[in-house]
Amino acid sequence: MQIPPPSATASPPWEGRRVLVVEDSSVQRGYLVGLLRQLAFGEIFEAADGNEALQLLERERHDRIFLVLTDLEMPGMDGIELTCQLRDRNLADNLIVVSARDPRLLEIIENMAREDAAIGLLGTLLKPVQLESLAQLLCKAGDRDGGCAPAPPPSLPAQASLEELAQALARKEFLPHFQPKVAMQNGQLKGVEALARWQHPQRGLLSPAHFIDTLEGQPLMAEFTLVLVQQVLEHIQHWQQAGLPPLTVSINLSADNLAERAFIDRLTALVNGSGVAPASLVWEVTETSVMRQLSQALTNMGRLRLMGFGLAMDDFGIGYSSMQQFARCPFTELKIDRAFVNGAAQWPNRLTVLKSALDLGQSLGVATVAEGVETVEDWKLLRDLGCDMAQGYLLAKPMPAEELVGWMRQDRRRLRALAGSE
Repeated sequence: MQIPPPSATASPPWEGRRVLVVEDSSVQRGYLVGLLRQLAFGEIFEAADGNEALQLLERERHDRIFLVLTDLEMPGMDGIELTCQLRDRNLADNLIVVSARDPRLLEIIENMAREDAAIGLLGTLLKPVQLESLAQLLCKAGDRDGGCAPAPPPSLPAQASLEELAQALARKEFLPHFQPKVAMQNGQLKGVEALARWQHPQRGLLSPAHFIDTLEGQPLMAEFTLVLVQQVLEHIQHWQQAGLPPLTVSINLSADNLAERAFIDRLTALVNGSGVAPASLVWEVTETSVMRQLSQALTNMGRLRLMGFGLAMDDFGIGYSSMQQFARCPFTELKIDRAFVNGAAQWPNRLTVLKSALDLGQSLGVATVAEGVETVEDWKLLRDLGCDMAQGYLLAKPMPAEELVGWMRQDRRRLRALAGSE
């Protein structure tokens, strides 16, 4: 997802701030200092390695450093160790790591920051660093009034209680939003994923982060899922009446529901009573949900496939035995987790996993779907690798059902152009 540039009237959030450049090469250090001056930073400090950088940062504790921009490979103390020291000592607000080495080394830093937000990593850059790329990363560092910068990530939302969710379900406050799945070869809409939202009377529209953990493992999850499925069936009928082309709708099933025969009976009876063809629905399950109660899950997946429903393995690639589970289950779709899609054009490790997943799906004759597609570069890579469908913010955010027809008409030309882009 592209970060917008600073507005013409607002100062960038880093203007006048203090920054430290850590680089053992005096030539490279001078080059980076020059870029930072072009970006209107204030006082710019320099250090030749991690040890020197830590000494300087300790001296400047009274007037905090806004950004540390460090090389990865340095004598004395390398960039990985410096990153850990900055986190442990809380010596700077933000960090950018650069390197001319194997991109997989930079990916280590990215993965460290993904597991520990205290690192404060804005991102990593390959040398030679470009001014535009550096500015894009810096846009992540501002506060709410900082021009181009987005708001800081929110803390994890508090989970609603089970009693609150039961009341919300009785009041019919849960509804599906739909995120399109687009064919990569021609840009046509092929299906949508139904994603639950809570239309809270006081707090507005809430994502699953506010309620799904509470529902997991509870009997209420079955009622919640069936209510969502009922709404999806009604929307499918409406879309068919509106003349939309045939679409599949993907719906997530929890581990407990997948393993429960009585729930599967209720689910299939609901669909059969609606008149919607089973082939219009794809049940999404994760490797974890299959593994939790393997025998029952396999039995029920077999029943669902015999009835004509589609089955998708969601978040493929993040489990310890994804390939083994995929090969033994009757899946019709393989959904590749965003962790291996986003940035695959840049990171060799992600690209390797992505290629393996696509090869597996293609060899088994199963449709492949890439989640989390946010950049044109990743789209082009996936298309060139033969991925069947894409889903992500580059194409569309999840939307209410009534907006889907308008989105199709408005974005048809853009998606076709994207499919044919060089």
